[in-house]
Amino acid sequence: MYCKEVTYKAPEPRGEHFFAESFDKGTLDGWVVSQAKKDDIDEEIAKYDGKWEVEEMKDTKLPGDKGLVLKSRAKHHAISALLLRPFTFDTKPLIVQYEVNFQNGIDCGGAYVKLLSQSPDLSLAQFVDKTPYTIMFGPDKCGEDYKLHFIFRHKNPKTGEYEEKHAKKPESDLRTYYTDKKTHLYTLVLNPDNSFEILVDQTVVNSGSLLSDMTPSVNPPAEIEDPDDHKPEDWDERPKIQDPDAVKPDDWDEDAPAKIPDEDAVKPDGWLDDEPEYIADPDAIKPEDWDEDMDGEWEAPQVPNPACESAPGCGKWERPMIDNPNYKGKWKPPMIDNPNYQGVWKPRKIPNPDFFEDLHPFRMTPVSAVGLELWSMSSDIFFDNFFITYDRNTAELWADEGWGLKKAAEGAAEPGLMNQMISAAEEKPWLWVVYVLTVALPLVLIIVFCCTGKASQVLPHQTGSSTSLWTCFVHWCAVMLEQEGAVPKLFPQSGGMKLSKISWC
Repeated sequence: MYCKEVTYKAPEPRGEHFFAESFDKGTLDGWVVSQAKKDDIDEEIAKYDGKWEVEEMKDTKLPGDKGLVLKSRAKHHAISALLLRPFTFDTKPLIVQYEVNFQNGIDCGGAYVKLLSQSPDLSLAQFVDKTPYTIMFGPDKCGEDYKLHFIFRHKNPKTGEYEEKHAKKPESDLRTYYTDKKTHLYTLVLNPDNSFEILVDQTVVNSGSLLSDMTPSVNPPAEIEDPDDHKPEDWDERPKIQDPDAVKPDDWDEDAPAKIPDEDAVKPDGWLDDEPEYIADPDAIKPEDWDEDMDGEWEAPQVPNPACESAPGCGKWERPMIDNPNYKGKWKPPMIDNPNYQGVWKPRKIPNPDFFEDLHPFRMTPVSAVGLELWSMSSDIFFDNFFITYDRNTAELWADEGWGLKKAAEGAAEPGLMNQMISAAEEKPWLWVVYVLTVALPLVLIIVFCCTGKASQVLPHQTGSSTSLWTCFVHWCAVMLEQEGAVPKLFPQSGGMKLSKISWC
C-alpha cells in the first residue's frame, strides 16, 4: 500500500541568509567550474575534469526537484560560488546546511563542502585543493572508515601561520547515512561562545567546544619538556631488583631435565617392533625420463606401512616422556623492591616559547565563497539545497521546505508490510523458513482440529496444548523479526505480555 504522492515546490529562503541554492532553475548560473590543475602530480590526473550536471535524482520521488550531481568516477572535481556577501565571525552564529544522496552508494570519496576564505587573491576558476579555506564540513568515506568532517583553519596569533583543527570523531554510528541511498541533511552550527553542533537529519551526532574538542588543540600548552634536559647517568628507574643476599639452595639441581621417560608405561600388546612405520611404495614406477646422472638414484616415495594399520604401532617402541617432578630449572635470585628506585625520569618543564592563548577561536577568517573540491570512486553523488545563515529558525524553515519534502516523499514511497518482509528475506534467506512455518503450521493445526472435533476444547494458553505451543512459536517468530529489524512490530503487546519475553510458553 502506498501513500498519496507528494507534490514538489522549490524552497524559498525566508529571513537573513548569505547563500541559498536549490538548483531548481536547472542551470549552474552563479557557479564556476574550476579550470585549474593540481600541483605535484602526474599531468594525466592533474586536471579538474570531473563532470557536473544539474538534474533530478535517478530514482526521484519528487519530479521537478533538481540538484547538483557529481557525474564522473576517479576524477578530480571542483566547483564553487560566491556568497551574497562575506560572512564575518563576530557576534552571530554560523549555520551551514546542505543535502547529500549517494545514489550509487559510496566506495571511496568525499561529499564535503569548503567555505573559502575571503581574499583579494581568490579566483573561483583556479579553485584547487590548496585554495585557502576557513571551514571544511561534511561526509567522507573510504573502505570501512566512515567520517563526518568538521575542520577549521586556525591562525596562530604569534606566527601568522594556519593550522588545521579537526573535531573529535562522532560516537554515533554513521554507516546508514552512506549506504541507505536516501537523502540526508547535514548541518553545522558554530556559536560565538566557541560551541559547535553537527547534525544529520536534524539530529545532533556530535557537539563540543572549539577550545577543548579539537585536535590538535587550539591553544598550545603553557609548559613543555626542556629539550636540553638529560637523564643523569646514575638515575635508577628499576622498581625491582634481584635480592643480592639470596643464595641458591644446596639441593637445587639445575641439570635435572624438564622431561623424563615414563617408567610406568608398558608397551602395548601387538606392537610390531620389526615393521617400519613407512615403506617404499610398491606401486611406484620410475619415470621414463629419469636421468640418474642428472637426478641421482631414483627411490620410490614412502607410504604408510599397511601392516601397521591394525597394530597399535610399528618400529622401535620407546617410553613416552612426562614432566619431571624434580625439575626446577636454572636458579635465579628472587626480586625485591629497589631501595634506590627514583621513578621514571622525565625532563623538567620550562615555559613554552610558542605559547599563546586564543580564547575566541570562533573569530575565524571571514568566508566569501562555498565550494566542492572532491575526488570520488563513485559517481552520481547528488547535492542540493545549500544554505548559509546565522538564524536557526531561517535554516529550519529552509530545511523543512527542501529536505523535509524529500523525506516525506521517500516515506510515502516506502513499501508496505508485505514488501518489507520480502525485502528482508532477500537479505536474510533464513526468514523464508519463518514465513513458511507461520503459514503452514496454522493450516495443519486447523485441519487437525477440525477433523478431530477437538478445536473447541483447547484453551489459548493451556499448558501442553497445541495452540499454546503454536502461539509461543508465532510470538517467538515476531521477536526474531523485530530484533533483525526486518518488519515493524507484528503483534502488539496485550494482556500484559511483552514480545521480548516468551517465558509464558
